[in-house]
Amino acid sequence: MREYYFFLNLTYQQCLDYYDGKYRSVQVIEDGGKKVRFDAHHLRPFISSLGVRGRFRLLLTLDNKFVRLERVS
Repeated sequence: MREYYFFLNLTYQQCLDYYDGKYRSVQVIEDGGKKVRFDAHHLRPFISSLGVRGRFRLLLTLDNKFVRLERVS
């Protein structure tokens, strides 16, 4: 299992663009400096009226298949 930690700060309007399908994926830079991309629909459970803010952990299989995204703070 691979895990990546990153901070995400998206406004509500930016989230709407993802939610409406304008973007299919999200690319973040994890704490080690590596660029990581995942499907935008995985953000939906974390969207509030303020957008998405916080520190997250992304879990992938060794084949880079999505396992789970969770807020850690």
